Amino acid sequence: MARPQAKPTGVECPFDEDELIVSKTDLKGHITYANDVFVRLAKYPRSEVIGAPHSLVRHPDMPRTIFKMLWDSIQSKKEIFAYVVNMARDGDHYWVFAHVTPTLDSQRNVTGFHSNRRKPDRGQITKIEALYRQLRDEENRHRNAKDGMMAGYAMMTNMLKDRGVEYDEFIFSI
Repeated sequence: MARPQAKPTGVECPFDEDELIVSKTDLKGHITYANDVFVRLAKYPRSEVIGAPHSLVRHPDMPRTIFKMLWDSIQSKKEIFAYVVNMARDGDHYWVFAHVTPTLDSQRNVTGFHSNRRKPDRGQITKIEALYRQLRDEENRHRNAKDGMMAGYAMMTNMLKDRGVEYDEFIFSI
């Protein structure tokens, strides 16, 4: 099914700090489970969410670099935390602090992925927006999306190296 071509509205979808957004995906990132909070914020009927790629809620302002880091981590059987701006069906958006983990079977093979997301506070969003703007600018300087993503990844890696921190340490310092 094709995703409607909504454009970002700049309107933030409200949700409470005590709400938890939960989804599960298969190995290719197709949604196998979404809780009621996910469905409500995404503004899609559940029937259109289940089986759809998780990129259904990808906001165009999200740097590809962050998704590369996310996929690299979870495919290596590691958890990752990340700030993500998602886009609802109508173009509204919502910021989350995501905790994404691989789902493992008894032989420690990755069988899918699980994500819990909470609402970050406004100060965290302000800090991460500045970084994401720099990453997007770097990504957009390149001819194609892959080269841009790799350049953004190098920029992020160098920034972490210059600060003398690992990604997790950095993300929890925001």
